[in-house]
Amino acid sequence: MIFPHEGVYTVGDFMTRREHLQVVRPTTTVDEALEILVEKRITGFPVVDDDGKLVGVVSDYDLLALDSISGTIEVTFNEIQKLLSKTNGKVVGDLMTPSPLVVRENTNLEDAVRLLLKTKYRRLPVVDGEGKLVM
Repeated sequence: MIFPHEGVYTVGDFMTRREHLQVVRPTTTVDEALEILVEKRITGFPVVDDDGKLVGVVSDYDLLALDSISGTIEVTFNEIQKLLSKTNGKVVGDLMTPSPLVVRENTNLEDAVRLLLKTKYRRLPVVDGEGKLVM
């Protein structure tokens, strides 16, 4: 880890680096994305185009359409089957949040935390001046 000068941390000091960052494309199937979520134990992805430009974000909630499950704690087999049938043929681009809120690598960490606290978002993709995901 790089220690900040004068006690000021930036997003770049704490962001997920290439070797740990998982991304998907808008054409990735929902089933493929769900497999990666489970395998890597993560809760969402930045969505990038073929040039590495950030085009959206997608979360586990988006992929599972959790709001369509009844409010009960016990989810029945039929509800799970119904959910899985909804993913059939869908791709990440159908469910992602387009044009997400982003930060730069040199953004003050306190400012980034304030953004997260003010919004419902759980992640802030880091992009460069061209809108490409920084990894």
